Amino acid sequence: MRGLILACCMTTPLAAEGLVPTRLIRPNEIILEGDIAVSAEVPDRGAGTPEGLIGLEARVLLYPGRPIGPADFGRPALVDRNQIVSLHYWAGGLAIQTEGRALARGAEGDLIKVMNLASKSTLSGRVRADGSVDVTE
Repeated sequence: MRGLILACCMTTPLAAEGLVPTRLIRPNEIILEGDIAVSAEVPDRGAGTPEGLIGLEARVLLYPGRPIGPADFGRPALVDRNQIVSLHYWAGGLAIQTEGRALARGAEGDLIKVMNLASKSTLSGRVRADGSVDVTE
């Protein structure tokens, strides 16, 4: 019985095809068509399909031939650190719009810290599709 369990656990796993970059892709660089290929020589890390990565942004340095994982890419940032952004705040019938400075990079829907330029206070807000920020507190 013990030999049967050992033999069962020592079998080699089936190799799945993984995604690899075809060239060096730097952080914050947009992934283009032809930048990602499928390779049978690397394990599948759940990154999806090459077509699904087109238009996304590399979060880390991606080396040619090395496997890509889901944390290695994301939506492109609309707001850069230190960029001046439009801040929007709504409460009941009150609407305030002012300028602020982004304290982090962020893609649409990301929660980032911003500094109100008028009051110098630090706030949190969600990046909108147009690059402005909806202040949450």
